[in-house]
Amino acid sequence: MKVILLENVGKVGSIGDVIDVRRGFARNYLISKKKALFASKENIKEVEKIKNELSKKDQEKKKNAKAIKEKIQKKEFIVKKLATENKELYGSVKPTEIAKILREVEKIEINPSLIQPIKEIKSIGTFKVELNLHPEVRSEIDIKVISEDNK
Repeated sequence: MKVILLENVGKVGSIGDVIDVRRGFARNYLISKKKALFASKENIKEVEKIKNELSKKDQEKKKNAKAIKEKIQKKEFIVKKLATENKELYGSVKPTEIAKILREVEKIEINPSLIQPIKEIKSIGTFKVELNLHPEVRSEIDIKVISEDNK
């Protein structure tokens, strides 16, 4: 299925590209999230007209992503969780918890789907977490997990 991208999508294409993707990916992700349109003749003409505007919006998003990256790059955030004696957690630290901590500590709104722990966080220690702030801007933070009963 041919679609026209309305924004830069990592590993797929950039604004205004007419690409061929699978139907499910087009319908369930690209079109439903307003990242693309069906590639009809009318839509292609329409996107050509608004391409500059879309580019400006993307540059603005990129600028905001870079500002967030500067603010949180190489910082360490602490998470308190219940743990067993052998330092295993009851559960794990999920991206939603990390997003909540970023909201509380740094006043930054980040969608949990953009947060990717490099390794699953199931024990006490320090873990690297990658943040995909923009298709061209990535950041890394450290999450330090400590036991809740440690004072």
